Amino acid sequence: MKIKSVNPYTEEVNWTYEALSFGNCEDQIENSRAAFSGWGSLSVEERTTYIARAAEILRQNRRAYAGIITKEMGKPISQSLVEIEKCAWLCDYYAENAAEFLKDEVVETEAEKSYITFEPLGIILGIMPWNFPFWQAFRFAVPALTAGNVCLLKHASNVPGSALEIEKIFIEAGLPEDVFKTLLIDSKAAMEIIDEDLVDGVSFTGSVGAGSQIGELAGRMIKPFVLELGGSDPFIVLEDADIDRAALVAVRSRFLNAGQSCIAAKRFIVIEDVVVDFIEAFELHMQELKIGDPMDEETDIGPVAKKEFVDSLEKILKDAKKKGAEPYVYGKEQDKGFFFRPTLIPAASTDMKVCNVEVFGPIAPVIMAKDEDEAVEIANSTEFGLGAEVWSADLERAERLAKKIRSGFVTINGRVKSDPRLPIGGIKKSGIGRELSYYGLKEFVNVKTVVVNK
Repeated sequence: MKIKSVNPYTEEVNWTYEALSFGNCEDQIENSRAAFSGWGSLSVEERTTYIARAAEILRQNRRAYAGIITKEMGKPISQSLVEIEKCAWLCDYYAENAAEFLKDEVVETEAEKSYITFEPLGIILGIMPWNFPFWQAFRFAVPALTAGNVCLLKHASNVPGSALEIEKIFIEAGLPEDVFKTLLIDSKAAMEIIDEDLVDGVSFTGSVGAGSQIGELAGRMIKPFVLELGGSDPFIVLEDADIDRAALVAVRSRFLNAGQSCIAAKRFIVIEDVVVDFIEAFELHMQELKIGDPMDEETDIGPVAKKEFVDSLEKILKDAKKKGAEPYVYGKEQDKGFFFRPTLIPAASTDMKVCNVEVFGPIAPVIMAKDEDEAVEIANSTEFGLGAEVWSADLERAERLAKKIRSGFVTINGRVKSDPRLPIGGIKKSGIGRELSYYGLKEFVNVKTVVVNK
């Protein structure tokens, strides 16, 4: 089977690779198992020297890596450069803090000595998405590697070049052979790896449907797993908010990466007293966006990653129109590429698909709420619970609302964005487990209690 990387802007094939057979995967897994004994026995300080070196390599070659991202999934090059820098920051963070996070925790008991120690599990399989092809892979791999695990990466089929380049980075950083490996395989082979009990943990970011299957398989094999399954994040604007600033951030949040982000604001819930002002400001800031060639550093919005995504977005927009929407569509049709023009739905209703499914594209529905209680009710009326934003000049009020919102992450007067220092993950159908920070580092370790008596 061939795996092709297609440029969403030019619609031309970047690279073609031969997919691995399941038999080849088994051989690699055996090699990874052998590599674990050496890697897992190193001290945290020894392991983090390699992670720190990876950060240096990322920064030295940031433009080349960013170019691969843009060619494979269409992200504007300016955003791809930020993604590479963020990966380097992640490496720095764990290189500087992992030893402290993983040190034994002493607990006073009646025994001579009692402590908790954190030991790696073995092989962790990461099944990662295409929308942030470097960041998502590093976000999974760096904490797992730092904790002493070895990693196998099954990346999305449309970003094989990114997947192989990530492997090269870790090799250049000096990681021992087979400690990190990319497997160019399809989803069926990844499921077989889990079902055959060949790995010791699974980290997955993607759809609810695929996450449910992976969770079922991992559960059957009694393996720990982390699932990040996306969201329909509410962006609540109260009547005392700075409307222009809120609208500016709303546009940036919704249309970053052409709207292809799990933690992007996806439903704009605005108190009726200021809804007209918010929509007017939103439209003005939409008109500042530059749409076009993602390799142009001035471009804000490039194509979506695949042609079929355009069709899916059209169906969502058609449903909204059928239910009364009168969308505002910005920008001109492009001559080539998988483009979907930024779209505002100024009077969305909660029965529209755009308000109920995870919309991976540049469509922004605005829902009017009569007061803050209704705003929270609408915010929580979804199967998802990943991120949320609250905008208000009254910080105590905003924090009170934040506690009522059922999600894994809430920001006040700012955009939800992942940060190595803070855990990220969801509740409800947005997932299980946490990535990043102290908490993400310990998702794939054995939390072992040791009690010493005389």
